[in-house]
Amino acid sequence: MDADTKNAKLTFEAALAKLESIVESMESGDVPLAELLAKFEEGNRLLKVCESRLKDAEMKIEQLKKQQDGAVLAPFNAERGS
Repeated sequence: MDADTKNAKLTFEAALAKLESIVESMESGDVPLAELLAKFEEGNRLLKVCESRLKDAEMKIEQLKKQQDGAVLAPFNAERGS
């Protein structure tokens, strides 16, 4: 299982904790350049996971708001009426 597959299964909280750990280790200044680059790449992957989880949560909140307001919209079907 590659890093992207593992990261895709992480919760937002787990991805954020790993990201924070990476940032702390990078800020320590004791990380060799090759490891620093690897940590940077891993951090970028984790950041994408966090952004994806946040976007999903935002979309879910918007859906719930629309349902609560009684403005539930059906998905548009371009083939209707043809």
